[in-house]
Amino acid sequence: MAGGVPRPAEAPLSLRRRLGYLAVLLAGLGGAVLVGALWATEPALPAHTATAFALLTLVGLGWAGYGGWALTRRTPLFARDRVIAAWIALAAWLAGGAGVAVLAALRHRLPVGLALVVGALGVVAAANLVAARRHHRLLRHQLGD
Repeated sequence: MAGGVPRPAEAPLSLRRRLGYLAVLLAGLGGAVLVGALWATEPALPAHTATAFALLTLVGLGWAGYGGWALTRRTPLFARDRVIAAWIALAAWLAGGAGVAVLAALRHRLPVGLALVVGALGVVAAANLVAARRHHRLLRHQLGD
């Protein structure tokens, strides 16, 4: 820190960012607890429903872990957080898309609307990952990393 003024690389996380990460942590944890409680209290669930509940619980825990990780950082993350969030979103889409594909195969049909929604979510997840990685690279380049 030259001259007592923090450089952007040394500036603390803003209150707005910390509150955002806290919201992600709480939403992920709340979703995981809610779905996990439903899963635990319904012993006679069909196998595909239990699998979906397990995946949703994992996704919620993933977001909670991400929020907790980001909150423990005291300095800006230079878009590393965006890259990690994009990977979590892509992984959640892959798991959900695989589940939809299995159900469609078992039922021998895939409603067009569902296919469009799953496809659109995949495009958004992939585009978000590309944008996050590009932004991260740009910031690293600007910092001389």
